[in-house]
Amino acid sequence: MLLNREQSGKRWHLRPDGPPKVTGQLQYLTDMSSPDMIYGKVLRSAYPHARLLSIDTSEAEAMEGVHAVLTAKDVPGLNRFGIATPDQPVFCEDLVRYVGDAIAAVAADSPERAMLALAAIRVQYEELEPLDSTDAALAPGAPELHPHGPGNVLHRTEVKRGDAEQAFASCAYVVTETYYTPRQMHAYMETEGGLFVPDEAGRLNVYAATQHGYKDRMQLARIIGCPEEHIRVVSSPIGGSFGGKDELNVQPYGALLALKCGRPVKMHNSRKESVRAGLKRHPMKIEMQTGISREGILQAHRVRITADTGAYATLGAPVLNFCTEHCMGPYVIPHVDVEGVSVYTNNGLSGEFRGFGGNQAIFAMEGQMDRLAQMINMDPWEFRRRNLRQKHDPGPLNQQILPTDGLSQVWEALDRSDLWQKHLHPEGETSRPPWIKRGVGAAIAMHGAGLGYGIPDPAGGRLSLNAEGKIEVAFSYEEFGQGLVATLEIMLCDLFQCHTSDLSIVIGDTDRVPHSGSSTASRSTTMAWMALQRLQHGFRSKVLAVASEISGIPSDNLMTGPGGIWTKGQDSSSLSSSRLVAAYAELVQRGEAKDWIFDTTFHYPTTPDHVVGGHYLYTYAAVAAEVEVNMLTGETRLLDTRHIVAAGPVINPMGYVGQIEGGSVMALGFTLTEDAVMQNSRYVTCNLDTYLIPTIKDIHTNLEVEAIEDLPEGDAFGPRGIGEIGSVALAPAITGAIHQATGVWVSRLPVPREELTRAFNVFLPEGVRPS
Repeated sequence: MLLNREQSGKRWHLRPDGPPKVTGQLQYLTDMSSPDMIYGKVLRSAYPHARLLSIDTSEAEAMEGVHAVLTAKDVPGLNRFGIATPDQPVFCEDLVRYVGDAIAAVAADSPERAMLALAAIRVQYEELEPLDSTDAALAPGAPELHPHGPGNVLHRTEVKRGDAEQAFASCAYVVTETYYTPRQMHAYMETEGGLFVPDEAGRLNVYAATQHGYKDRMQLARIIGCPEEHIRVVSSPIGGSFGGKDELNVQPYGALLALKCGRPVKMHNSRKESVRAGLKRHPMKIEMQTGISREGILQAHRVRITADTGAYATLGAPVLNFCTEHCMGPYVIPHVDVEGVSVYTNNGLSGEFRGFGGNQAIFAMEGQMDRLAQMINMDPWEFRRRNLRQKHDPGPLNQQILPTDGLSQVWEALDRSDLWQKHLHPEGETSRPPWIKRGVGAAIAMHGAGLGYGIPDPAGGRLSLNAEGKIEVAFSYEEFGQGLVATLEIMLCDLFQCHTSDLSIVIGDTDRVPHSGSSTASRSTTMAWMALQRLQHGFRSKVLAVASEISGIPSDNLMTGPGGIWTKGQDSSSLSSSRLVAAYAELVQRGEAKDWIFDTTFHYPTTPDHVVGGHYLYTYAAVAAEVEVNMLTGETRLLDTRHIVAAGPVINPMGYVGQIEGGSVMALGFTLTEDAVMQNSRYVTCNLDTYLIPTIKDIHTNLEVEAIEDLPEGDAFGPRGIGEIGSVALAPAITGAIHQATGVWVSRLPVPREELTRAFNVFLPEGVRPS
């Protein structure tokens, strides 16, 4: 199914948050204010690595309009945070490890007074040499950034099977390459911030962007030293996250300042503060050696992954696990030797980012496949087909996964696409100048959904008929631009044949929603669908039974519909011969509120094999890309893209296309322009004036998305999330296209323009000059 209005027979659902967003009327969390609020700011380290000798806050505390100045001594509970590994100090005590480290926080009458107070805080440091690379951090004798913990190594991974060393010796062809990927910014429009409001009952209300409100509540309770129930976290709507707001950012400081002052405190990072302190995609070095038989069958694969996690753990360990799982691709390889290491440095924090280590791994693995295909003079797409795992083969970690035909289906669909045919039949002479080259490349990927085996992955939801007579659904998920609310509306309207006006959707508020797990890892759509399948039967039985009491009509002859309960007509899918017998508002009067509430809890499906981090559900994608390369400037333009995605039924066509388009644009930046460059562990790119994200001029208009909706018979897991699958395979498709156009193999992202210009050896006739 090609997903556009003309070719899709599916309903394109208007996003309920669309009009207020495009008109600027929607109030994001950082737009909130309170009449008596004051403003919080954080003093961050002057050095990437230094001993903290003393902090003098007396001058700042004495300033007019300053209500509080806090340091480590003012943290009543745990002076640490981090979802998986709480190793990041709220305020540094004796050592600073990166330029985003917090030293103090102030609350004042205005942002300007708060900044003046920060400038008045006197801090004495003993500057230390920064560990500005993973090589420096792993060198013998390097100072330990976490001497009372893991030192400079956060995490190691290993996958071994067969005998890779012996297999390489018998391979007919071997490709060895080292791949480098950049430190990418999330570049969300709404930077970190929120409003923190203590109430008269002694509770703290937190209105701040996150992808996991319950995890924020848990961490804040540890920092404050109070029961979790004393904190309410409202975490939606958000102006973009992409993983970057999954960890705490300003929340500890806003919470502590608000409780200290007894007044609402507003915090909102500038873009420069966000760059300095916020998370980035892990830069990685991936060394690969891959061997094949004379017939082009994969035999051996050796991988060494080195990830720069920065000063603190965040989710660096799970990211490395995911990269390790995906660096073998969707292929059958009998002999594997993979090792990974995530290293602490004094560089900026690396953490959660759309694709979660898959982008880096798939870029490298697909690069190997293209190089091997050329080595044996085989079509690269046919070479992939020969090595693809089959439906019932185990997953990359030799774990049991859900069998589907998705991988072969996306391969076949791309193979017959018009765009891929351009690769097979490249254009001859054209009117283009000789320094303008075109090429087409392709890549294929399988991408795990959910958190993986061994990681707590709870889910659940609540369905009820509320006091206003609305069908209310409640989840702890957040809306951060992905179109979740629209998807939930479609699911509910399909289940109950009702109208959107009959619905109340409650998300992202720990006081009002059950614990549904995090809004991450492409899990929300699947989890919401599974929850509603569990909840609908009890709910429907209840409302039909009460309607039967009111109308005297047997429940079997009734059905839910717009506005209430209807009689079944001759055609149960149509209301033309039906009549309304009871409005939803009437039903709710016939019992206690608790009688209308239905809850469910369960866990995201995981592999039955004991393989930590191993996934059970995967989505599959094949991507083709056409590029144009200017060999004089090294500029690469993306001209055409085809995404073919196998992720189960499409619930929300507009949201589906939007997610693939959005992921594709982020992948375009990852491939061609984006790199948060650091020198001596300080950001060189401090703002978006020097950090080049794709703009509307860089985004081609010819992007097609084809959805393969088939699922195996009896599949109980429904639609898969597609928030990440659109971002993971474009980079190798582009670099494959660059190679066809120029003959240059790209192993470093963003694509180094100078490598392309050096390769330009075309003779320009006399009098011909580039325009």
